[in-house]
Amino acid sequence: MALRPFVQVDVFADRPGAGNPLAVVLDAAGLDDVAMQAIARWTRLPETTFVFPPTRPGAGYAIRMFSPKREVPFAGHPSVGTAHVVLEAGRARPRDGLLLQEGIAGVLPLQVDEAEGARRIAIRTPRARLVETADARAAHAALGWLPPGELPPALMDGGRRWWVAEARDEAGLRGAAPDWDAVAALAHATDSMGVLAFARCHGGDYHIAARAFVGGPAIFEDAASGAANATLAAWLALRGALPGADGRYRVSQGREVGHDARLDMRVDADGEVWSGGRVVSVVRGQIDWA
Repeated sequence: MALRPFVQVDVFADRPGAGNPLAVVLDAAGLDDVAMQAIARWTRLPETTFVFPPTRPGAGYAIRMFSPKREVPFAGHPSVGTAHVVLEAGRARPRDGLLLQEGIAGVLPLQVDEAEGARRIAIRTPRARLVETADARAAHAALGWLPPGELPPALMDGGRRWWVAEARDEAGLRGAAPDWDAVAALAHATDSMGVLAFARCHGGDYHIAARAFVGGPAIFEDAASGAANATLAAWLALRGALPGADGRYRVSQGREVGHDARLDMRVDADGEVWSGGRVVSVVRGQIDWA
């Protein structure tokens, strides 16, 4: 028997079922790539993370992330969720409000805010760059199902590529029925994850509504994606179109697939993008995996 602490959390959520689920295996030393991939396939969650002792100076822990099909170099919701589990288990402590995570993408800082009795965690995402913008003809061919907004669709690369496309308004976004064949074809042709569609919102507790349509290898709508929203934040900053104040704004995502996540985004004075929110632990136990 090889019993290891196992926690399942809901990320970007203030209650169970609202955000994006994640499984975390603590004390993962001794698990090889085959075993980690098998566990991730078994959990059937968007991602499963594995926590190891750090090997780089200053890092609080090391992490590897797996989807059910492959290892993932970086993603936002697994980073934020794993940090919550590590802190809850007392495996690391923030210094000056920062926790350092070691992974394939390097050593990345997470900001930990314990104000008002609610822990919020945000990760500084890999810097995203603009790859290309789409002209009206190309956008219509791939995104004709989305009522267009002001900004042109753009392909952003933040470690994973996402097309970001503005919808005319929140109602048009939420009511959109994606052409999945077109999304998959666009993702394949541009080596991207798919399309993050968004709309500006007014009068609620969020500034942006977003929907993430993944075009491959699995085809689905993501409940809440920190990495995708980070590429959007970089695009909005590039165009001088950030909502909110002081580079801070909130995103609503997942309502169309039975969730109700909130992501807190921030673009700091150096142009770095931070993606985060709250995390709720739902299942605590052990996994028995040789």
